[in-house]
Amino acid sequence: MADTSTGRARQAGAAESDCGCGSACCDTTAVVAEVRAATGCCAGDCCGGGEALNEMSATSGVALVHGERLPVAIIGAGPVGLAAAAHLLARGETPLVLEAGAAVGASIRAWGHVRLFSPWRYAIDPASERLLAATGWVSPDPDGYPTGHELIDSYLAPLAATPQLRPHIRLGARVTAVARRGFDKMKTDGREEAPFVLHVAKEDGEEEVLLARAVIDASGTWGAPNPLGANGLPAPGERAAADRIHYGIPDVLGAARAEYAGRRTLVVGSGHSAFNAVLDLATLIEEEGRGELIWAVRRRTLGQVFGGGENDALAERGKLGLRVRGLVERGTLRLVTGFKVARLHSGPQGVTTIGDDEILPPVDRIVAATGFRPDLTPLRELRLDLDPAVESPTILAPLIDPNLHSCGTVRPHGAFELKHPEHDFFIAGMKSYGRAPTFLMLTGYEQVRSIAAALAGDRAAAREVELVLPETGVCSTDRGAGDGDGCCGAPVAPRGLVALPLAAGSANSCGVPALASAGTGAGARGGGCCG
Repeated sequence: MADTSTGRARQAGAAESDCGCGSACCDTTAVVAEVRAATGCCAGDCCGGGEALNEMSATSGVALVHGERLPVAIIGAGPVGLAAAAHLLARGETPLVLEAGAAVGASIRAWGHVRLFSPWRYAIDPASERLLAATGWVSPDPDGYPTGHELIDSYLAPLAATPQLRPHIRLGARVTAVARRGFDKMKTDGREEAPFVLHVAKEDGEEEVLLARAVIDASGTWGAPNPLGANGLPAPGERAAADRIHYGIPDVLGAARAEYAGRRTLVVGSGHSAFNAVLDLATLIEEEGRGELIWAVRRRTLGQVFGGGENDALAERGKLGLRVRGLVERGTLRLVTGFKVARLHSGPQGVTTIGDDEILPPVDRIVAATGFRPDLTPLRELRLDLDPAVESPTILAPLIDPNLHSCGTVRPHGAFELKHPEHDFFIAGMKSYGRAPTFLMLTGYEQVRSIAAALAGDRAAAREVELVLPETGVCSTDRGAGDGDGCCGAPVAPRGLVALPLAAGSANSCGVPALASAGTGAGARGGGCCG
């Protein structure tokens, strides 16, 4: 793969050893090497050594290093991360995409068997589509519903391979920390003039330091699943039972079939990921002629947990809830309502799940479809403005908080709603929604379109709204607590009422998948998960 650590496109025909100032690159000090990694220029003797590493453009206010405009770092090569890169390129900016996985869409591969409940027309970003069209790429049927694997193979992988994007993507690059160069969280004077510094763990175990003028975190939430404990903490005994718990949607009709066939399985959660797990497990029991399924939800009454049904603008999302309702009505599974996990006990007969006032029979496997949360650890040295409950940007939180509404019809938003006190830092995609369930991939595409415009100085375009989201067919004022649910990097509907959790982020970039059609017949596999 071409070296993309430079963070900028080299001029056509320029020698690889030319640092852009007339001399060959040379060995430099560690500090100057840091600049070289960020800009592609050796910044050694030919560029004046290690002096005056950081400059500010007098006209644009953009951090420069020896006259080289630093890249915009994007964390995560999921749908939203790659879309961010495409929009930045369209505006003449230089992106540097850092993906922790060995390939783009790494988080999505974990739920690749899942079928999205939104069609292709809602899964493709316009700026990305323009890059693909120039290569002769043929768009999939806009009315078809891709699986996670199909989303990667037919869209993300070809997009990452375009000549415009490919030089700007680094794989096996896990961002472990982000800060301002020379500034900890407490220091203010001159802070905005300093470039961002990113610590990156490479596949060989080495740590690299990169510089960027702005950062977009599109890493999703896939790597941080919510625990089973009803209080938001791992239930006592949960860690000890880790080898019997799957967080997300296991491929029970494929790769994981042997683990679940003929077994008693408990599914915890009431969102779309739980729906898909329940439907697939019911199919497995039907095909195998043996096995048992228990489904536990926090809600004491199901109410609108099954979604908008025929009123849902995303037909497959509506059908998903109707299929699950059918299983419940036919008694195909044991449904336990009002159940809050307090403790797990592992024994020779399996894992016993203990609630506040009920004990479930021991099971062989547990599927924790309890949602995801953002991993904020790498961002501790940045000044963030996050809602204390939702963990999304404060301005965005009232629009997406399921405690306030559950319509799933969040208005489009962009750079303004996603801004933080840390200038030119943004969280986009599934991770921007924190713990909320209503994220749609389309929303992430609009977010990064606006962010790219803002970083390019086009404030008018950054504030424009260029998106109409499909209605869920469900609006509820129910304030009751729901079970989180989600995947790909992100949580999916804790209330099971809305949400196509797709994004991330790289995981997370999933950004998390969506959820799709599923059934109890062979081959009718649904999906749901993000980023």
